[in-house]
Amino acid sequence: MAVTDEAIEKIKQMIIEGRLGPGDRLPREAELGVQLGLSRNSLREAVRALALINVLDVRQGDGTYVTSLAPGLLMEAMSFMIDLQHDVSVLEFLEVRRLLEPAATAMATHRMGDDEIAALGDLLDTLGPDPSLDDLVATDQEFHRRIALGAGNSVLASLIENVSGRTHRARVWRGFTQESAVARTLDEHRAIQLAMAGRQSDVAQAWARVHVAGVEQWVRRAVSTDTPAVESDSPAG
Repeated sequence: MAVTDEAIEKIKQMIIEGRLGPGDRLPREAELGVQLGLSRNSLREAVRALALINVLDVRQGDGTYVTSLAPGLLMEAMSFMIDLQHDVSVLEFLEVRRLLEPAATAMATHRMGDDEIAALGDLLDTLGPDPSLDDLVATDQEFHRRIALGAGNSVLASLIENVSGRTHRARVWRGFTQESAVARTLDEHRAIQLAMAGRQSDVAQAWARVHVAGVEQWVRRAVSTDTPAVESDSPAG
């Protein structure tokens, strides 16, 4: 194991074992180096690496602190990685959505209150029968965000938010190019909400899977026929 990796592992163990908790200040560099048997250089590199992924917060003139370790904060590093991926990899993110979002929908069906589920229907009602594409995509994102949060698992919600955001442009392009995509999206959203309102978690889960799979299948066809729909910059994206 490289020296820096060893330093990272030792600091991580201090957090896992509870010797350092969210918001705690790390001991001074010299003291921590002696405590962990690390050189100053390896310790500094470890701190720098952990700061990049939001585990540590280096405050100039004040010291180094453990962050809140909130899932959303830690997932920001993953979001940065996602943004660097090539467009064609959107298929992989859609596959992950297809695995995660139906499960989250089933969980949310049991855990969301009646008023929260009814509010999903109200959100869909604001679109009307013939919404603009921008309004449809914005509502689609908000609809899925509320359900992910309603699952009651902050880690799952953060994963879905970061992965779903990477498929935004594909959803816009589908709306531009696929006939009846808008009507189909509206119908599938409504089917999910109605199943949730009836506390039919298996039905809501099945509709969520169909909903995400529709976008995934369209992207697969686009890639296989070398259409520029996925790789070109969308004027609305």
